[in-house]
Amino acid sequence: MVAKRPKADVVVVGLGWAGSLIAEELSRAGMNVVAIDRGPWLDTSTHTPPAVDPDELRWNSRKGLLAPPRDNTLTMRNTLDQTAVPQREFGIFELGGGVGGQGFHWAGMAWRFTPWDFKVRTQTIERYGMARAEDGELQLQDWGVTYDDLEPDYDRWERISGIAGKAGNLKGEITNEGNPFEGPRSRDYPTPKLKTLRMMEIFNKATSEMGFHPFTIPCANVSQAYVNPLGVSMGPCSYCGFCVYYGCGNYSKSSPQACVFPALMRNQNFAVITKACVTRVNKAADGKTAIGVIYIDEVGNEIEQPAHIICLTAFQLDNVRLMLLSGIGKPYDPLTSDGVVGRNFSFQTVSGADLWFEEDNINPFIGTGGLGSQIDDYNGDNFDHSSLDFIGGAGILTLSRDGAPIAKANNLPPGTPRWGSDFKKAYSKYYQNHGVLFNQGTSMPTKRGYLDLDPTYKDRFGVPLLRLTYDYARNDRAMAKFTMDRAVEIGKQMGASHVDPFNFADKPFTTAIVASNHTIGGAVIGADPTTSAINPYLQSWDCHNVFVVGASAFPNNGGYNPTGTVGALALRAARTIREHYVRNPGALVEG
Repeated sequence: MVAKRPKADVVVVGLGWAGSLIAEELSRAGMNVVAIDRGPWLDTSTHTPPAVDPDELRWNSRKGLLAPPRDNTLTMRNTLDQTAVPQREFGIFELGGGVGGQGFHWAGMAWRFTPWDFKVRTQTIERYGMARAEDGELQLQDWGVTYDDLEPDYDRWERISGIAGKAGNLKGEITNEGNPFEGPRSRDYPTPKLKTLRMMEIFNKATSEMGFHPFTIPCANVSQAYVNPLGVSMGPCSYCGFCVYYGCGNYSKSSPQACVFPALMRNQNFAVITKACVTRVNKAADGKTAIGVIYIDEVGNEIEQPAHIICLTAFQLDNVRLMLLSGIGKPYDPLTSDGVVGRNFSFQTVSGADLWFEEDNINPFIGTGGLGSQIDDYNGDNFDHSSLDFIGGAGILTLSRDGAPIAKANNLPPGTPRWGSDFKKAYSKYYQNHGVLFNQGTSMPTKRGYLDLDPTYKDRFGVPLLRLTYDYARNDRAMAKFTMDRAVEIGKQMGASHVDPFNFADKPFTTAIVASNHTIGGAVIGADPTTSAINPYLQSWDCHNVFVVGASAFPNNGGYNPTGTVGALALRAARTIREHYVRNPGALVEG
C-alpha cells in the first residue's frame, strides 16, 4: 500500500539551482513547499569546509561529489537503426550527488544567452532565407520568450549569485569594457570582474592585435565580500584553483548552498525530503491536471506526495523522463516530427586548441572555475554567415583554472613520452607553460536527435531508462571546424611554440568523452503546443499545474553554459506562479 503525506501547495522535484530558487521564492510568499531530491543533504560547513583538503584524486579524478552512474544512467545510440546500450561511466552526465545538484560542483561561468539565441529560426530566415533554416536536417524553432522578456530575471539571478563581471552593453550603450556583443542589460554586475591572470594577458593582447574584442568572462566566483538580496553573505574568491568538481569552503563560488539554502531553510513552511527518487507524476482522472508525485524513499517505501502545483526542476534528462513516465505531453516521433516530449535534444559543439609556450610563467595553479578571457566575434550570429555552410558559432576562450597536477600530466605536447625521465622533464617544463583555447559552441537541434523510454533497460526500481538518440548535425560539424581554425590562428598569434587543434565534432557523438556536460532540450519551451512541451511561462500545455524548469526547456543551445539561463527561467516560473497562477489557476496561454 502506498503511504500518503499531507498535501502541499507546491512540490519541487530536484533541489538544484532551479528547484532552490523556486522553493525560496514560493515559500517566502507564504506557500507550503515540499522539495524532494534523490541525493543526500550536502552543505558547505559540513561537507566541504575550509578544513577539508582540496584532494584532486578524491574530487576531480574520482568525482566524489557526483552521483554514480549506477544511480541514474541512460542508454545511447547515434541513429535509429542502432541498439542503444547503457552508459556505465560518468561521461558527459555529471549529475550532482546530493542537494544543490551540479550547482555545488560546477565551474562558475555565468552567461546570459544572446537575443539571437531565443529567436534563432526567425532571425536565420530574416538574414539568410528560409532554405538555411530548413536544410532537411535541422529543426529550428523560437523559444516563445525573448531576451528582453527574460532580462529582469537574468538580473535577479545575477544578484542572488553575486556574479563578478563588467557590462559590455549597459541599457543599449556599448561600454568598451565588457562583451560588446551581449544583449542590453539594465545594470552592471553586482561585483567587479575578477583579476586578469597571465594566460588571459597573452590572449587579450593577441586577439586585440587581430581586431577582436576580448573581455573577462562573467563568473560565479565573487570578487569581493558580498551580501545578496536574500541576506546571504559571501566571501571574496582567493583564486585557489579548486572549483570544478569541488565544493567551495570559502563561500565564494555561487551555488544553491552558498546563495539560497541559508535563506530557504529558515522558512518554516519549507521542507525537504532527501534520498528519495520520484518515479512519476500522478494525474487526475480527467488527465488535465496533476495531483501529486510518487517517490521511493531510501529504504524502498513507495510514498505519495499530493500537491496543488508540481514543479519539475530536476536535471534536464530527469525532467524529460518523468514527463514520459507520467504521460504528460505526447512523445516525440522522429520519423514524422510529431509530438513534443523528447524533442530537440542538443549538446554543446566543442573544438579548440592546446597551446604550449617556451620560458613563460603562466602559473596555472592560480585561478578559479570560470575565470578566463573570451571573444564573441565568432559566437552565435555575430558574424556574417552568408558565404558559410552553417549557422551559429562559438565563444573562443582561454581559462585560468587548469593547475590540477594529476590532470595536467595529460597536457603535454604531441610526441612526448608518457613515462620515464623524458616525460618528467616535459611535465616539469610544460606544467608551467600550457594553456588552452576552448571553443564553446552553439548546438542546433535535429529531427533525429531526441529522447524516449528505452524498450529494454530499466533502473533498480524497474522503471524504464531514458534512451538518447543523437549525433552531431552537419551544421555543427562545419561550425566546429571553422572555429577550430580560428583558434589555431589565435594560438599562433599568441606566440605558442606548439599548437595542437582538437575537434570533438569530427567523429560520432559519444556520451563517454567529456567534451562538455551541457545537455539540452527534450521538454522545450515555445508558443506553439504542436512543437513545444511547455508554454513561455514554463507551464505544461497538457497539465496546467505542472511547471517544467531547467535546461530541458532549451529548444537549442547557445555558445555558453546553461546555468544563468536556467536560473533566469526558474525565477520567471516562480514569479508567474506567485503573481498570476495562484490567483487564477488554469492555462496561462491558450493552446
